[in-house]
Amino acid sequence: MLADKARSPEPTDRAQNFDVIDPSDDLAADTIVLAPGEAKEIEILARRISDCCGHLPLSHPNLIEAVEVEAGRLPATVASSLTRYREYGTGSGVLLLKGLPVDEPLPPTPEDGAYAGEWTDLAISTVTELMVMSRLGAVIAYADEKAGRLVQDVCPVRGAETRQENTGSSLLELHTEDGFHPNKPAFIGLSCLRQDHEGSALTVAGSIRAVLPDLPPQTVEVLRRPLFRIRLSSSFTGGEAPRYSSLMPVLSGPRDDPDMCVDFHAMESFDERGTRALQLLRDHLLQALIGVAMEPGDLLIVDNRLAVHGRTGFVPRHDGRDRWLRRCFAVTDIRASRGSRPPKSRVHEPL
Repeated sequence: MLADKARSPEPTDRAQNFDVIDPSDDLAADTIVLAPGEAKEIEILARRISDCCGHLPLSHPNLIEAVEVEAGRLPATVASSLTRYREYGTGSGVLLLKGLPVDEPLPPTPEDGAYAGEWTDLAISTVTELMVMSRLGAVIAYADEKAGRLVQDVCPVRGAETRQENTGSSLLELHTEDGFHPNKPAFIGLSCLRQDHEGSALTVAGSIRAVLPDLPPQTVEVLRRPLFRIRLSSSFTGGEAPRYSSLMPVLSGPRDDPDMCVDFHAMESFDERGTRALQLLRDHLLQALIGVAMEPGDLLIVDNRLAVHGRTGFVPRHDGRDRWLRRCFAVTDIRASRGSRPPKSRVHEPL
C-alpha cells in the first residue's frame, strides 16, 4: 500500500498564479508569427477539405487522409518549423504558432464542455489544427475521453470550477497529458478560439531540458527508478474506484536528454525518497515556467515527452463568451498502438 504521507502535493493558493516568465522575452525563439498571406493560404486549404469531406465524420479515414495530404501544402515557414520541432524539440518544450485563421463568427462557448454542432461549423479552426498536428505525427484520441473526439473542446463548466481537469477554472496543476496511458500523446495542440474575459489565464509549461542541469544527481537517480504511479483521470474510470498506472519512473531515456512523465496532482510514490524527488522537481520547474495568454489564432504545441503543462486560474462568467480552447493529440508511431484501436480507427479503445 502507498502511505498517505508519500503522496505528491495538492495545488495550493500559493500557486494560483504560477510564477511565470514573460513569454515575450522567453518564448520568442519558439514562436512563429504567420503573415496574413500565410494565414489565408491555410484557410484556403481548410475550406478545400471542408468542401470535399464535410459530409464525413471528423474521424473518417478518408477525411484524415485528405487532411494529411493538404498538410503537405502548408506554408514553408510553418512546415519547416514543425519539422524541426518534431525532430529536435525546443528548450522550452513548446512551439507557439500565432496568427492562424479562426472561424468567424464564433458560436457561443459550450456550456457543458463540448460543442454540440457539426464540425463544419468550425471548419477553419478544426481542419487547421488537424493539419498542423498531422505534420508532427498521427492524430489520435481516446474513447474514454471527450467521447473519442479527435478535436476536443476545452472550456469551463459550471460546477466543475475546482476539478483538476480541463473543465475546471481554478489552477490546473502541472502534468504530463494522460501520463498513465500506455499510449499517451507525444504532442498536444491547444488552439485558442476565445480568450477569457480578463485575458489573464495563462497556459504554462516547463521542460525537463530547462531544469535537468540544476537537479542534484541523487534526485535524478531517484526519478529514474520505477517508484511512482499515476491515478487515472475520472474520465477513464467512469467515477468508479480509483485506478492507477503501473509503477514507472519519472525520467527515462538518455541521461543528457531524458523524457519526463509526471503529474503533480495525481502521481504518488511508495517511499519518501520518491516524494522528496517529486517535490524538488516541481520546485525547479516552477522556476523555469513559461506562460502564454492564449489569444484567438494561437496554437500552442506541447511536447508531451519533454514538458509538463498547466493553467493559472480564471473566473468564468458562463455567458457564452468564456475562454474556449480546442485540443488535439498526435503520436509519432501510430503502429505501436494498433492492438488497442479498431481497424482504421484513430481512437483508442477504453482502458
